Amino acid sequence: MRAFRRLIDAIAAEGSAALVTLARVEGSSPREAGARMVVRPSGGFHGTIGGGALEFAALEAAQAALVAGRGPAQNRSLALGPELGQCCGGRVEWRIETFDARDLDDLSSLAIVEGAGAATLRARLRLDGRVERALASGAYAPRRSGRRAGEDEWSEPLGVSAPAVYLFGAGHVGRALALALAPLPFAVRWIDSRRSAFPARAPANVSLIHAPEPAAELAAAPDRALIVVMTHSHALDLEIVAAALSAERFGFVGLIGSATKRARFLSQMRAAGLAEAALARLVCPIGVAGLESKDPAVIAASTAVQLLIVSETLAAEGPEAASPASRQRTPDRAPA
Repeated sequence: MRAFRRLIDAIAAEGSAALVTLARVEGSSPREAGARMVVRPSGGFHGTIGGGALEFAALEAAQAALVAGRGPAQNRSLALGPELGQCCGGRVEWRIETFDARDLDDLSSLAIVEGAGAATLRARLRLDGRVERALASGAYAPRRSGRRAGEDEWSEPLGVSAPAVYLFGAGHVGRALALALAPLPFAVRWIDSRRSAFPARAPANVSLIHAPEPAAELAAAPDRALIVVMTHSHALDLEIVAAALSAERFGFVGLIGSATKRARFLSQMRAAGLAEAALARLVCPIGVAGLESKDPAVIAASTAVQLLIVSETLAAEGPEAASPASRQRTPDRAPA
């Protein structure tokens, strides 16, 4: 969630807003430290700090802070079991900050950084109790007297470095997959040789790329990008898949289709000289195991789950890990 953008929108609509952050987590907790929620005076909210009794209590506290008006940040530590009756067994500390129109300039600067990708902020508690933030590489305004360097300071991650998904094909399943990926932490380049195949609008995390030669788009794709191929042409599918596997640097190469289509493509690529190690990385059919439906929305949901699993595995392996071999495959679900 782009929290600072949400704060700006809430202030524009309702005059003020609150930011709830899990500042610290000990033991088991429904969300990690840094999870955020933006709360509006009307009671609407964006994001989550874990749901249940914890979130309900935080929403109540945020509403009370908004009624009191813009003021110092409020911190509260709660034991999830004894105080909230939750079985997680851990302890969390939340921080509630309130904002209004006086904060729009600062929030706008933070929203720009937030929208540019992953970054780290340095934050500190000022003498008036409000939180001041700056880029980790930047500097604060001159420090007011009465507070020692390092006191009440911390780091905050901002934005996300979203895994790149290169989605080839704007047919029925391609459209369904673009929508399925819309709320997920991916940066999607949706590529097709037919400009008219694209919808008039796309989700915020999706870039529409009209490419007369779609396979050429792979040259600029980052290492360990996730490649998903489902064009209108089997010949074009084969060209893209062969180029992606030959590169030997992508985290996932998936092809829509059946086991029959996979076997045919492997035979043709083997005859063209591709190594067996490269061929083994082809994932076809795509999607998690156990779903038989050929409905585009079901295939898209299944593939989105698969991409989440692959991206988490790649993140756990670290940036220096080699591209993984084939991951989860599914029974036949698409025409050969």
